[in-house]
Amino acid sequence: MVPGSPRIGVLALQGDYDAHASALEEAGARATPVRLPTQLAGLDGLVIPGGESSALLKLMARDRLYDALKAFAETQPVFGTCAGCILLARRVVKPEQASFGVLDATVERNAYGRQLDSAILTAPTMLSGGPLETVYIRAPRIIATGPAVEVLARRDGAPILVRQDHILAATFHPELSTDRRVHRLFCAMAAQHARLLAPAGT
Repeated sequence: MVPGSPRIGVLALQGDYDAHASALEEAGARATPVRLPTQLAGLDGLVIPGGESSALLKLMARDRLYDALKAFAETQPVFGTCAGCILLARRVVKPEQASFGVLDATVERNAYGRQLDSAILTAPTMLSGGPLETVYIRAPRIIATGPAVEVLARRDGAPILVRQDHILAATFHPELSTDRRVHRLFCAMAAQHARLLAPAGT
């Protein structure tokens, strides 16, 4: 770990948060689990893993995390994968549900099918290094994006990896691949944001 590496939290309520933590460490970050609102303090960024988005909302309410996470996502770098992507979206459909509304996108839940429809595919991407391996498990689909959203990868024309300012979202599970380009991108986003906030001369 190099000095100055971004400190990135991984929401550890559901999903493979350990795999995200390992991917972040390999990408050059210091990863730490987040289960309580107080654990958001001092973070340079946060990953919201997959899982089941409605169940995640219930767990957040139980632990009084929802408001703290929403406030964090409004100003700090956040990367949401699968269910995390759903929670970041401005609008969620099929069915509609609450979300943080920080990503100008409409996301359809379970749009790529059920657990039996899980798949490992490759997709063209704007990231350097060639096609990107993408792992789908009950994946959502981004069906609409606003003008400020940059599409970094697509599946059959639909966005699967998007960025808007300090927000990164994927409908697939990059933590289940050996390709660390997406996590390196988020680490770079978090490090850049931390530099912008640092007092002059530090």
